[in-house]
Amino acid sequence: MDKRNWLIAGGISSIAVAVLHIGVILAGAPAYRYFGAGEEMAQMSEAGSPIPALVTFAIVVIFFIWGLYAFSALGWIRRLPLLRLGLIAISAIYTLRGLGFIPQLIWKLQSPTSIASSDIVFSLASLLIGIIYGMGTWKNWSLTAQ
Repeated sequence: MDKRNWLIAGGISSIAVAVLHIGVILAGAPAYRYFGAGEEMAQMSEAGSPIPALVTFAIVVIFFIWGLYAFSALGWIRRLPLLRLGLIAISAIYTLRGLGFIPQLIWKLQSPTSIASSDIVFSLASLLIGIIYGMGTWKNWSLTAQ
């Protein structure tokens, strides 16, 4: 696999996660429940509060920016500030979030109704994206040089 493909996959993954969150905003309460935002967010959405949409939109912006960092390292857009540090941080955040699958799996095995299987899947997806960003950052270290 071409070393640049890691960053391409990472960037596309972050943009896809951003688009998914836009879908959550559009779908409303059922999506907030399914994706684990919490019952309070779902109830606020049902009541017509703008807070869930605003919070979720902030998350959309963050994931979109993360995608831009991968594309910046590839030279597809202008160089973003603190590119190396940004890519390392993005890799770490995704990976740490993804490592949550370990306790989730243990809880699931101990009490099958304690956690939704979808939560484990979301954690594993995050871990995979973190690994992709990490590999992309490592394999393209020279592209991220100041």
